[in-house]
Amino acid sequence: MVPAGQKSAGIFVNLARFAFSLEIPVMNFAQPQADRRRRLVGFGAVLLFHVLVVYALLTGLAKKVVDVVKAPIETKVIEEIKKPPPPPEVVVPPPPKLEAPPPPFIPPPEIQIATPPPPQPTITAVTPTPPPAPVVITPAPPPPVAVAPPAPPPPAPATAAASVVCSNYATVMGEVAYPREAQRQGIERGEATVQFTLTASGELKDIKALRSSHQIFARNSIRIVSEYKCQGQGRDITVTVPFAYKLE
Repeated sequence: MVPAGQKSAGIFVNLARFAFSLEIPVMNFAQPQADRRRRLVGFGAVLLFHVLVVYALLTGLAKKVVDVVKAPIETKVIEEIKKPPPPPEVVVPPPPKLEAPPPPFIPPPEIQIATPPPPQPTITAVTPTPPPAPVVITPAPPPPVAVAPPAPPPPAPATAAASVVCSNYATVMGEVAYPREAQRQGIERGEATVQFTLTASGELKDIKALRSSHQIFARNSIRIVSEYKCQGQGRDITVTVPFAYKLE
């Protein structure tokens, strides 16, 4: 059997020989055409030659494509590399319990009990019993007098924050300025704690400074607290207000 490639090549060579064997007239436009039939035969031969060339090329290429597709396809199966299993865990046995050995048996010492000697005869003298003494009856003591326990101290007054019981707390504290007297004396910071009693009717009394770093801050803090407008809580309560001053 002749391969497809060689077969198409042979057809191509034969067609070439056939085309060259034909006498294709040379077109000379300077002279009138003598034979119209001869010219048509030449054109037909050239057209047939081109058709055969195209057919040969298409037939040969198609055969090669089929041969390429029919070629065996080599496939490779890639196996997944399995990781080796981890080594088995070594179970370490628990250490033996160290118990103290039992104490050695020591036999108790033998105690020999000596028998007491027999009692010696004794001579007892009998004396007459004197008459009983007269019985004196003493009066019973008076019953103890119950002493009443001391009265408990009065309960300490309740406490509250000034920001809760005083409506203008935020306004007054927002207008606080650093004392000019402290600024003139070169004091850059200070603090004070003021305490007062708020009565049930909303009155401020017993305004005092519990502690302060300087008397200037104590006086200024007492003046600020006296401007509070507070509401009574139905009973007397104690309010403590801390102040911190810093010159900026």
